[in-house]
Amino acid sequence: MTKQIKFYRANEPYGLFSNFDTKHPITIDGVKWPTTEHYFQAQKFAGTGHVEAVRQAAKPMDAANMGRDRSRPLRKDWEEVKDAVMLRAIRAKFTQHEDCKSMLMSTGDAILIEHTSNDNYWADGGDGTGKNALGRILMQVRSEIELGVDTSEE
Repeated sequence: MTKQIKFYRANEPYGLFSNFDTKHPITIDGVKWPTTEHYFQAQKFAGTGHVEAVRQAAKPMDAANMGRDRSRPLRKDWEEVKDAVMLRAIRAKFTQHEDCKSMLMSTGDAILIEHTSNDNYWADGGDGTGKNALGRILMQVRSEIELGVDTSEE
């Protein structure tokens, strides 16, 4: 049976897999983002002044709340591009920080699962019925690194 590694909170084991991890900022297109969550949420408003407002959010939860605020103009193609946006953020984090890369690679062929009942898309829904999209993206990036695929941003 393949090993499973479940993660969720940034302060727990494997917490740097969380988008709320504040110890590993990323740089994409020459712009430094405090967390992958800041980058991901800001991309919901690409081409507007809301991007910078989200980037400047004090905490990842603040960025998340701004991103979920539907009084802001959500880009029309968001559902089509959100996985690619997350993949870009995760690639940046795990290629720009050696400690992140080392931890990811140390998981071997384990199935990585964001474990929470709060999310049925990015996580497992708490009961395994969710899509676990973040876990799948982490495993994809792990495979890319293992195969030596150059996906670095900066």
